[in-house]
Amino acid sequence: MDLSYVKKVIKLVENSNVDEVEIEEEGKRLRVARNRTMAAPAPIQYAPAAAPAPQPVPSAAPAPAAQKSTPQYHEVRSPIVGTFYRAPSPDAEPYIEVGQTVKIGQVLCIVEAMKLMNEIESDANGTVVKVLVENGKPVEYNQILFWVEKS
Repeated sequence: MDLSYVKKVIKLVENSNVDEVEIEEEGKRLRVARNRTMAAPAPIQYAPAAAPAPQPVPSAAPAPAAQKSTPQYHEVRSPIVGTFYRAPSPDAEPYIEVGQTVKIGQVLCIVEAMKLMNEIESDANGTVVKVLVENGKPVEYNQILFWVEKS
C-alpha cells in the first residue's frame, strides 16, 4: 500500500459517517478509526439516605459480654485495612482465645493487606474478653478487633 492510498482512505473516513474501516490486501492490513471524544457523563447526584428510626431498647438483661461497659475494656484496633485471621495458617490453632491472658507485644492475629501478612500485637497486658471480628472477614482501618480487660 502506498502513502497516497492510505491518505485517500483516511479522507474517506473523515468525510463520512463511518467510524472505522479495515482493509486487507496482498497480506497487508490497514485500519483507520475515527478518534471521537466522548462527552463527559453527567455527574451522579445522590440523595441523602433517611436516618433509620430509633429502635426500642429491650428491657431484658444484656448479654454476658456486654454486661461490663466497653470503656472498661482496652480496645485493640486494626492499624490497616485488610483481612482478619486468628491463626498463622488455616490448620493452625488461633493465636489467642477468649479468657486467655496476653502481654504487651504478644501476637493476637494477622491482618492480610496486599498479600502481606501483618502480625497485630497486643498493646496492653490483660485478659482477652471478646474477639469482635470473625475469622477471614475484612476489617477497616481503626476497627476494634479485641477487647482486653487490663490487668
